[in-house]
Amino acid sequence: MDLDLNLLETLDALLQEGSVSRAAKRVGLSTPAMSHALARLRTTLGDEVLVRAGRDMVPTQRALALKEEVNTALTRVRALLSPQDAFEPRALQREFRVNATDHVVTVLGSTLDTLARRDAPGALLRFLPTATDDAALLREGSIDLAVGIYADLPPELRTRVLFTDRFVSVLRKSHPAAKARLDLETFLSLDHLQVAPRGKPGGYLDDLLAERGKHRRVTRAVPYFLSALQLVSESDAVLTISERMARRLARTFDLVVLETPLPLKPYALSLLWHPRQDSSPDHAWLRQLFVTAAETAAPGLHAGAKTRTGGSRPSRRTKRNVAANELA
Repeated sequence: MDLDLNLLETLDALLQEGSVSRAAKRVGLSTPAMSHALARLRTTLGDEVLVRAGRDMVPTQRALALKEEVNTALTRVRALLSPQDAFEPRALQREFRVNATDHVVTVLGSTLDTLARRDAPGALLRFLPTATDDAALLREGSIDLAVGIYADLPPELRTRVLFTDRFVSVLRKSHPAAKARLDLETFLSLDHLQVAPRGKPGGYLDDLLAERGKHRRVTRAVPYFLSALQLVSESDAVLTISERMARRLARTFDLVVLETPLPLKPYALSLLWHPRQDSSPDHAWLRQLFVTAAETAAPGLHAGAKTRTGGSRPSRRTKRNVAANELA
């Protein structure tokens, strides 16, 4: 049976007013139109709803039983179809799940914490490691946001550049090679550390070297930036890593930051989310939180920053999603 929800408002008016003319005035109909609506209701319900009692009309037993339920149902429908109340971040009591590397957490983490504690103390930001299937996790709703640099993405996903970065090389301060400009020959003579969160060998730097008929010797590969910085501070190896992170932690780990002797392009870290969240006020707040944190903690955009992974020429590596730290 096809239901006309307009009849719900008509029925409520009739039950509340007990009069066709007063019910018509209540909902803005003419008296004949309300009489027609009452006839439809009688057919739909199989009940008279209102019956004549002298000069007045009184509700049937069925109508009396429905009166409170109809009013409650109509109130709920109106609430569902009404504009949402003004969003108040301080009223948030929920968890947000974000896939990101420790590069992103290190660069933005303290600023995100300060802003979130100030504006929405009841919000929990749960950071999870980036995954090869970030796009699928967003689509199924397992996570709210992902931050990284990706290869091919499903066309329906939303992206926004969050901040840019570039690569530098770091050595322990007492390393013999740290006292002069790092040239390519010296660079390639050293053992290399690599950050690879999913353990995949190779990367943007290796592709660039291969184009020149050269290669580096990677002796350690670790999943985290912080672990790599600690290892390089206690070894003779070199590490090519995010400049923002290197300069932030160089003093902590007693490192020297040097220019990498290769023309490595800067790259952009993007915010990634599913369009189902576009109009969600709490999700919009979360996205703006990351944007504001990036503007504060990582200001300035590098010209020509890459927004997609891959070396200077296409390769099979560009067919999968990878995080920014696998570029080098």
